[in-house]
Amino acid sequence: MENHTYYIAMALEEAKKAGQKGEVPIGCVVVAENGEVLSVAHNLTISLADPTAHAEILAIRKAAETIGNYRLPGLTLYATIEPCIMCMGAIVHARFSRVVFGAHDEKWGGAGSLFNLADDSRLNHSLEVIPGVNAEECRSLIQDFFRTRRKQQKELKKAGLPKGPDQQ
Repeated sequence: MENHTYYIAMALEEAKKAGQKGEVPIGCVVVAENGEVLSVAHNLTISLADPTAHAEILAIRKAAETIGNYRLPGLTLYATIEPCIMCMGAIVHARFSRVVFGAHDEKWGGAGSLFNLADDSRLNHSLEVIPGVNAEECRSLIQDFFRTRRKQQKELKKAGLPKGPDQQ
């Protein structure tokens, strides 16, 4: 099950769905040891008015429901962007075996950039982290999204209109 680029490409398709909805374009796929895709998800924090509705959290919930257990050992989580500390906390609690991600997140990353919850000896579980798969495509998608969003905010401000609730 070393076809990481395939699963990250699948996560990128999910991320694009998020972006089309005005959500931050992050996608996630959870895969079993045999390569079976157990769940896919994308960010829905704005749509659901839920700060925990990150792609990873939603995919973890679906995978747990699919297998009927809150522990997910042996599974791999693929994300377009390095999981944040909230998501990494859930990943550690669920006992994932591996996280594979595209681009690093220097501001919120919980898998090596800002914090490294995957390998913190104070926690009772550690897991393998594989960063940088399809990194440039993952980085470009999110950078383009925020570049467009900043341009829209600038135009709203210039027109004297208020920002939307998702742009506070």
